[in-house]
Amino acid sequence: MLSRIAEALFWIGRYVERADGTARILDVHLQLLLEDPWVDEDTACRALLAVMGTTADVDAVLSRDDVVRLLALDRDNPASIAHSIAAARENARRAREIISTDLWETLNESNAAMPRRIASQRTHPFFRWVRDRSALVFGVVDSSTSRDEAWHFFVLGRSIERADMTARLLATRSLTDAGGPSWTTLLRSCGAYEAHLRSHRAIPTAASAVEFLLIGRRFPRSVLASILQAEESLRGIDPAGASGVPDPAHRVLGRLRSELEYRPIDDTVRTLSESMEEVQVGMSLASDAIKERYFPSIAMPVWIGEAL
Repeated sequence: MLSRIAEALFWIGRYVERADGTARILDVHLQLLLEDPWVDEDTACRALLAVMGTTADVDAVLSRDDVVRLLALDRDNPASIAHSIAAARENARRAREIISTDLWETLNESNAAMPRRIASQRTHPFFRWVRDRSALVFGVVDSSTSRDEAWHFFVLGRSIERADMTARLLATRSLTDAGGPSWTTLLRSCGAYEAHLRSHRAIPTAASAVEFLLIGRRFPRSVLASILQAEESLRGIDPAGASGVPDPAHRVLGRLRSELEYRPIDDTVRTLSESMEEVQVGMSLASDAIKERYFPSIAMPVWIGEAL
């Protein structure tokens, strides 16, 4: 497979998952700002933007409308939903000869339907629409892609981004201390509430919710399950590497997986923000190692004239 095609598939998976994860995080925290009058809106908005890797004007007073503009509608912000959907569509165009017609049409329609403005009372339906479109993309890929290298690069990108977004979701729990979203709300935001009840048969606590979203092997959105899926995809891309010396991406993911599995969960809960930052750094390092291994930046030759 050409490296440019593999890279496009990798980033389609990442961008679609980024749009989905950003919509889930925004939906939870913007609803919290509406329901809790005691939360300082400017402080909460700045903390949320910091978790999502976005900065804002230090002199301006931020509101929920500013957060929606920056993280949902700003097509120039790499962390926004609009940018992610547009970038996924552009990468699909680059890999048009590999992806299915259904996937191309789904991404094309999503990009075309992306609104320029959203009324304050329409934010929740918009976030639901983003989640539905992301689920449609993943469903189309699952049902129309052979389990070959193309599949593994797409799943690898999705898994790296999913681990990062779940870590960001957990990190937002401590943004406003007691005024933050409940563990039940966070679990519901990523579709994990019912699965948590079946697993623990009890109301979520800090320890059980963090454990479920962090190291729950059976829940596909947990950080550990995403890392395991990424490792499996790496083995699918390079089967020979499974019995040889692990590449840098394997080493980064393996070290992070071991730290998550064997660290006491109480220690993780006490230092939740710092622990989730470590996960985000680990995912960034793994992504860099994957890009260096499979998507090398090779300068295109420039013709300056024929030699005589």
